[in-house]
Amino acid sequence: MRRLIGIFLIGMLSFLAAKSLSAQTPNQEFIPPKGLHLTYPPLQHQTTSDRLFFIGTAPKNGNVSINDKLIQRSDAGHFAPSLPLQLGENNFNIEYAEGTGDHPPEKINVKVIRASRIALPPTEFGFISDSLFPAVDIARQPNERICFDAIATPKTAVSVRVGDQNIAMLPRRRNVQLPPNSSVLTGDNEANAESPSGYFRGCTTFEVAGQLGKPEYELRQGDRLIKQAAKGKLEILSPKEFQIAHVKAIAADARTGASTDFSRLTPLPQGTKALITGKQGNWLRFDYGGWVRDSLVTIEEVETLPKSIVRSVSTKRIVNSLNNIWTEVKIPLEVPVPISIVQSDRLLTLTLHNVTAQTDTISIDPDSIINKIDWEQADPDKVIYKIQLKPKQQWGYKVLYQGTNLIIALKHPPQISQQTAETTPLQGTKILLDAGHGSQEDLGSRGPTGYPEKDVTLITSKLLETELRSRGAKVIMTRTDDSDVLLEPRVNLINQEEPTLAISIHYNALPDDGDAINTAGVGAFWYNSQAQDFASFINTYLVKKLDRRDYGVFWNNLALARPTIAPSVLLELGFMINPVEFEWIIDPQQQQILTKTLADGITEWILNAVN
Repeated sequence: MRRLIGIFLIGMLSFLAAKSLSAQTPNQEFIPPKGLHLTYPPLQHQTTSDRLFFIGTAPKNGNVSINDKLIQRSDAGHFAPSLPLQLGENNFNIEYAEGTGDHPPEKINVKVIRASRIALPPTEFGFISDSLFPAVDIARQPNERICFDAIATPKTAVSVRVGDQNIAMLPRRRNVQLPPNSSVLTGDNEANAESPSGYFRGCTTFEVAGQLGKPEYELRQGDRLIKQAAKGKLEILSPKEFQIAHVKAIAADARTGASTDFSRLTPLPQGTKALITGKQGNWLRFDYGGWVRDSLVTIEEVETLPKSIVRSVSTKRIVNSLNNIWTEVKIPLEVPVPISIVQSDRLLTLTLHNVTAQTDTISIDPDSIINKIDWEQADPDKVIYKIQLKPKQQWGYKVLYQGTNLIIALKHPPQISQQTAETTPLQGTKILLDAGHGSQEDLGSRGPTGYPEKDVTLITSKLLETELRSRGAKVIMTRTDDSDVLLEPRVNLINQEEPTLAISIHYNALPDDGDAINTAGVGAFWYNSQAQDFASFINTYLVKKLDRRDYGVFWNNLALARPTIAPSVLLELGFMINPVEFEWIIDPQQQQILTKTLADGITEWILNAVN
């Protein structure tokens, strides 16, 4: 995950890692290539896309062809055509010929393997081993429905034996393939119905707890028979023996399923306790539905379930060591239970799981930013608190357990100095700027010449730093040179500094099936609702003031947009891979105009949000 800031797409990993054909040495100033240059794809490339763009450049006084067909180039000589791919091997010959014909053509050969998006059934009689469920050890509750999957030779009889049950498996007649999350970014977000034969499924339940071992699959066709065991074992958990997980990490990343492919839920604070109701590999399912990696918890055997009642709720206004003002909401509990938090306009909704309300008294500090707190017992084990806020803009929150007391801290608006409003309107604010990527280990996306994103993000961030300081803001930078700063330290710095705003600066790219020639513009990405208004405002502001194309505003699960301590956004200020927009991105005069406009927009939004 360390290299995924601003580039959301698994298919782009090779693009980020691929080195220029005329590579730089560390700390050496970038030197544009003189002849034919290919930035992307690498000479040996694999993809599941049905098309692929070729990003590169060549001198203007000649022609570039791919497989003997001339391709369109920008006035600067850059190119970015998208070409179709067939399944299997695709070979491309890129050729540059000078207009005079005095020199032999320059050539680059690229081999691209297009793999199928779905697992295809075996061509010979048998199973695809990795398709047999479960691939890792799993545990489930008694009487919980469990489905077994296999990919095998079509038009055969498939069954699976688990314990004393023999389960017939039927062909799946319709297999709907969902598009990847990245399809939203390329405008191709549609499910496709495919009907590959050879997909089989059978479901059942198990009443008795115990170790059932590895399911054994059986494939029959006439007098031919193959048996093969799954890689993982199945356990049915005892309803009388309770295993409790105790979160030992500062915050445990909770998911909707047993892998990082599944969506995030509210992180669980250190100390949280929950009943384990399922296991899958190194993931544990908690009784409220979230999945957490076992490395983030300790496990203990207990005789009672971790449940609590909840009574009084109190609030108070505090000023911390960073001189930020907070309202703390304290909820005493018998045990630290799982929580969920949802933000909306002037509202923070807190759900406590495994809790029953006995709440009769709520105290609200008149100097707090809370207008009212309502609660309801949504079901016998779930209490929902709705915290209505006075300010129109939420500026951040943090959650922790102090013993068994749940603390929700809500940040007050920044204290803008009215006396210096004319000369330094941002006096009293702190803004964190993150220059995306950094070092030869993390170039980011690259333009047609091979120029790396990490260089222009640093230039933009430093220029923006100067502009913001001139307006009175205190500015914190995650990097000020070509350093290799990982994701975790960047996120930690946001949490440590508690800024008014956190902004990560990036320049964009696309997955293989994107249209590099026709995609351009600025975009903004947010994750927590408190950042949505700023993301929408600054994106519209830049589009209008700079007369740039609007790529859009997206909710996106990005590490630098996830901190709750402040409104945090990630800005993509143009497409490195677009042959024309790239020239705008690297133009020093345009960089100055961009950063002044950014500073103007930030100033306007903060002043409007505070007043």
